[in-house]
Amino acid sequence: MSRTPHPRRGKDVPEQLGFDMMPERLFVCTPSKLASYADCPRRYRHTYLDRPAPQKGPAWAHNSLGASVHTALRNWWDLPEERRTSTALPRLLRATWVREGYRDDEQERAVYERALSWLEAYTEGLDPDLDLLGVERTVAAKTAVLALSGRADRIDARGGEAVIVDYKTGRTGLDADDARGSLALALYAFAAERVFRRPCRTVELHHLPTGTVARHEHTPESIARHVGRAEDTARDIIAAERALADGTPPDEAFPTRPGSLCSWCDFRRVCPAGAEAPVKETWAAVEALAPAVPPAEDASPAVS
Repeated sequence: MSRTPHPRRGKDVPEQLGFDMMPERLFVCTPSKLASYADCPRRYRHTYLDRPAPQKGPAWAHNSLGASVHTALRNWWDLPEERRTSTALPRLLRATWVREGYRDDEQERAVYERALSWLEAYTEGLDPDLDLLGVERTVAAKTAVLALSGRADRIDARGGEAVIVDYKTGRTGLDADDARGSLALALYAFAAERVFRRPCRTVELHHLPTGTVARHEHTPESIARHVGRAEDTARDIIAAERALADGTPPDEAFPTRPGSLCSWCDFRRVCPAGAEAPVKETWAAVEALAPAVPPAEDASPAVS
């Protein structure tokens, strides 16, 4: 396998030889990169192609919350087994707490206390004999189109199989259909099976606010369908990048996809469709977590 510089980004990317012996560049990606394009091609362009990238809007409180909880839980797993108790959690959460995006100190304190209660309840309910293959573990695999990598929150070893676990701190109502339909979870499973050389079909969403688990057991066929979806998205991105390189106007090669996510987009201020979307305060998605503030009436994005 050889490597050549990407024509736009100047970075080396892996290649493989096609049947005509001409190099075919593999599309280097993560599940989040593919999801960014599927949500909105223009947002993908601003994030991954435009240099300099447009300035993002202010930080979102729900992203700060999600990052804080994920990092605290990762650090909890890094402790020696005898120290993995609920008494370690306040220190860990304080050390990883991200303060950006909250309305004020009162809201931030309330959300912190709520997050700490989630972590305490979740860790107390964990199986003490849990066998881990990895925490925040990066897995990778290649297909005829993709050079795929991604970081799973947790990978368990259960009965000779690998199980993908993804923590969620956002919207409620997650069920087996959410686990079944998650492209990211399926791609993690696809890659983990190759990394660990053991079956990996079960994927789980662990919703920390409610302590519920949404589980789905894939088949080889359902995993293959998800991989096919990912390859189709990659082909669309490659075609759009080629069109851009050939002189197609950027907004035509990577059009905006207006929808409810526009209000939550980091690039809302530089996008005509985003500018027309209802304005969301940076703390809107965590309002319901602060007892002194009435819950928001409209939908909010998932916090992951």
